[in-house]
Amino acid sequence: MDLKLFDFQLDKNKIALEPVSPRDHSRLLVLDKNYSDLNFYDLPSFLDAGDTLVLNETKVIPSYFECIRKRADKSSKIKLNLIKELEDGSWLILVKPKKRVRINDKIIFSATDEIEAIVLAFEEDDHVKISFNLDKEKLIKWIFVNGTMPLPPYIMSQRDIKKEDELDYQTVYARTHGSAAAPTAGLHFTENLIEEIKSKGVNICTVILHVGSGTFSPIKTNDILDHKIHSEWCCLGADQVKILNQTKENNNKIVAVGTTSMRILETAVNMEGVFSEYIGETDIYITPGFKFNAVDILVTNFHLPRSSLFVLVCAFYGIQNMQKAYRYAIKNNYRFYSYGDACLIKKNYDI
Repeated sequence: MDLKLFDFQLDKNKIALEPVSPRDHSRLLVLDKNYSDLNFYDLPSFLDAGDTLVLNETKVIPSYFECIRKRADKSSKIKLNLIKELEDGSWLILVKPKKRVRINDKIIFSATDEIEAIVLAFEEDDHVKISFNLDKEKLIKWIFVNGTMPLPPYIMSQRDIKKEDELDYQTVYARTHGSAAAPTAGLHFTENLIEEIKSKGVNICTVILHVGSGTFSPIKTNDILDHKIHSEWCCLGADQVKILNQTKENNNKIVAVGTTSMRILETAVNMEGVFSEYIGETDIYITPGFKFNAVDILVTNFHLPRSSLFVLVCAFYGIQNMQKAYRYAIKNNYRFYSYGDACLIKKNYDI
């Protein structure tokens, strides 16, 4: 399937560099057989008692650092993002530029605190494996005090990171740290909006999927089916499985907030629409032709062209339908990407 089918042109001025305040005052484009231009605080009107809203409660690690690379008596400045902690305690990172580091190089995160790491290996897709000189518990505490929020390059290339991003780039319901990027559809929720949704008798189901670089890495293959997505750790607990299966049995709607929530739900469901407890890695890659067994409605932001996330929404709503919707959003000045507006997509059963 040709990558060009999932391309579109977007002017730089359509990229949101700041979030809307209050969060739920962002715009909401509703995609059904027709379009509706609303605000995010209108979301409860699409939910009924007995429906289930699925939230990814992963917490973003402040994982952006500007460090010193040391090699013998030479040193240079590098920029990097911590991506994922591995089972052996080492970390995968993305270094900019990667060619500036070699195996056995020392990376100085803080000379004052004596926090440093050694480059161990080069992994797939520009990942570099490093080992810190600090144990896990102390390291995580140090990272949360000293790291910077890992805003996407399309924001950082246009402005500096601000103190406000520490809150703005985190959902109000974030609980479990582990993500290298925010599940951005969730950034639109306020605590009051969640309470309003609960008051309607809507179930809140929480899942965890720690966002890694696999979610946002661009597709580089001409055929999208040749693209490989890196696995990400996720969890769907037994109590949440009960809620989801009851929702299905009662013929109510399951509403996934974000592509991350959708990916774990479609990982943990069988062909009959029955959910099971799931803890582990998922590398599910949702492309056109995929049979959705879990989700009825997807709430998500507007995604980058030629990305696996845009491919996913095209699979849910139809390629031509989604291209048309994005043209409408661009024409009507919707704000794109992480700090941008949202859309509510009802599954297209005709594709």
